[in-house]
Amino acid sequence: MTAPLLPPSAPRLGLGLAALGRPGYINLGHGTDLPDKAAGTMRAHTWDMLELAWTAGLRYFDAARSYGRAEEFLGGWLTARGHADAVVGSKWGYTYVADWRVDAPQHEVKTHDLATLDRQWPETLAALGRAPDLYLIHSATLETGVLDDERVLARLADLGTQGVRVGLSTSGPRQADTLRRALATRVNGACPFRAVQATWNLLEPSAGAALAEAHAAGWTVVVKEGVANGRLTARGLTGGGDVPAPLAAEAGRLGVTPDAVALAAALRQPWVDVALSGASTPEQLRDNLRAPGLEVDLAALATLRESPEAYWQQRSALAWT
Repeated sequence: MTAPLLPPSAPRLGLGLAALGRPGYINLGHGTDLPDKAAGTMRAHTWDMLELAWTAGLRYFDAARSYGRAEEFLGGWLTARGHADAVVGSKWGYTYVADWRVDAPQHEVKTHDLATLDRQWPETLAALGRAPDLYLIHSATLETGVLDDERVLARLADLGTQGVRVGLSTSGPRQADTLRRALATRVNGACPFRAVQATWNLLEPSAGAALAEAHAAGWTVVVKEGVANGRLTARGLTGGGDVPAPLAAEAGRLGVTPDAVALAAALRQPWVDVALSGASTPEQLRDNLRAPGLEVDLAALATLRESPEAYWQQRSALAWT
């Protein structure tokens, strides 16, 4: 079995840097959350967020090559603070191409080939100043063919022998299919993967059964987008404050914000090792930190579920701000 990702005393929340390491992202309200997009300002803000998370007990921090300068910001902070016991995850397979512009015609390019892996692995090492504890294929899908690429799989298996917990992140309406294909993947008779990061939230829980299978196989399971890019916060489904009635009622009953309820629902899943906060501001992170320990009524929230196709269609329509 894979060793636990976090120390026993740490909350099962982690801080994701997707919204902090680059000036543009698809979270609702991101543009107003971070009005000053200068790189130096965003670096200082990211360090403040990391400090707040660390002080609150969080020990898992999640980045990716395509999150702008997230790895660089995180690596600089880790070096400056000397937090050798921090647990770090990163991802390869997307290249950031927005050149620090919010209005860029394209923000990232996906290439799941060996050339990209061989280029991005040393870039990650240099930016972080260390090897990541988790190293994931970024948004693996069946369509990219990465799970059939023997050269990529062999390289990942080699990294696994060096102490890196190799895995994949998933996206899209076929997350469960992709994960089950990864569970069945073999290199020299053994599965090279030991971790998965997947979207699971009250609107899109369709990967739950497959994630439970991964957990039963000894994999580390990290949940991303627990508040659905802001749609399960006080901003509501469209950003206009239209919080779904069951979520608003549960938040009112518990005396917390909707995002805390949404993250608590993820943490109530017995197969979850870590749920990521994607907070952009200290206030959002403090609200998210209420989630561990909340006894949410999952049955009362079950009606929020959407079809995977509808969920991912709406997500793909979110604007970069």
